[in-house]
Parts: sequence; structure tokens; C-alpha cells
Amino acid sequence: MTDESINKLTLIQDNIKKLGTNNLNKPEIICVSKTFSIDRLKPLINHGHFHFGENKVQEAEEKWSKIKKENLNLKLHMVGRLQSNKAKKAVQLFDFIHSLDNTKLADTLSKRELELNKKLSYFIQINIGNESQKSGISSESAKDFLKYCTKEINLNVIGLMVIPPNDNNPSRYFEKISKLNSNLGLEHLSMGMSSDYEAAVKFNSTFLRIGSGILGERNTNK
Repeated sequence: MTDESINKLTLIQDNIKKLGTNNLNKPEIICVSKTFSIDRLKPLINHGHFHFGENKVQEAEEKWSKIKKENLNLKLHMVGRLQSNKAKKAVQLFDFIHSLDNTKLADTLSKRELELNKKLSYFIQINIGNESQKSGISSESAKDFLKYCTKEINLNVIGLMVIPPNDNNPSRYFEKISKLNSNLGLEHLSMGMSSDYEAAVKFNSTFLRIGSGILGERNTNK
């Protein structure tokens, strides 16, 4: 019997193919696995899915430290807000960080990379709707912040990340962020979740962050 999460992942992959996008490469699907146990995720890993996302450093450390050493193909993405005091553990464990959003964090991550002799890939989080409850820098600040991160402290920034306002019209935000990403000369783009990934793909997203669409509803008590 095939695991239901594999069926859901395959359906999403098929949906993406049907969109007929202009992306030279098909977008990478990050299975956002926060609150789900490794046992719940092993069928996907055994199926050959290797990109997973977590939003808490401590949970990720407890869950992934051992299995990542056993499976070098696994790529772990930090998709939640990252505090500077968690930067060292984040650099040790993660391969991608999607929530780079301030100079203090950038400086700390750069120092930790040097200490640990490890390079990560980063997305700058843009607060496209200028929402007070969300992290991220303004679109207007993106160029200067990108220049600082790449030229001054040598971070490997590969793209922008966005979580659009929940106003039932994500496409207009995806279009704006896609144009900004292109104008900045960045190759990758982290946008699109379970409810809006199809719209994100149409605007050239290369990394989709999908949780409930693959794993079902999560335990909100965690």
C-alpha cells in the first residue's frame, strides 16, 4: 500500500507539469514537516524526496541530526523566523535559510559560517504587504540589503522569499516579487504554499513550501 503522503506529493508534481511553466527547471518541493515525526516522513524519504522544511531550530535538531548524517542527500530548509542566538545551531544543521531579514542576523550567520567552515544558501524574506505582524524587509530595502549580504559579509544569497497577505489574491504579490527577484539578478525564488503553489509556479517560483498539501493537517498543539 502506497503512503498517502506519496500520493499527494505525486499529485502536486503532476499539477505542476500541467501548468507548462517557463521555468527552465521544475520547482523544488520542500515538504514542510514541522510537528511531524521522522517515522511519518520516512516513506517520503524512501520514495526519494529529500527537501524538508522546519520552522524551529530545536525541533529540527532533535528530529533530523541523526538521519541527516545517515543520508547525505537530505536537504533541510529553515522556513521559520530565525533568531540570532540560534544561528550557530542553524548553520550546523540546515542547508538553506529562507528567512534572512535583518543585518544583525546576517552578521551572525556570516560569523558562524566562518567558525564552522560551512556555506549555506539564503533567501532574503520580503514583507511584500508591509504587514506589521510579519517578518521581512521592505521591497525598497532589498537591493541595499542584498549588496551588503553578498559583497560585505559574503553570504550566498540565491533568491527572495515571500509570504503574501491573506487577501485571496496572491498572484499580484507573486508577480511583484518575481519582477524584483529578476531585477536583482537572483536565480531562485521561494514562494508558494499548499493553497497557492500553482499561482506561484506561474510566476517562476523555484522552491515551493508545501506542508498540509502533502502531510495533511498538522498538530497545532506543538
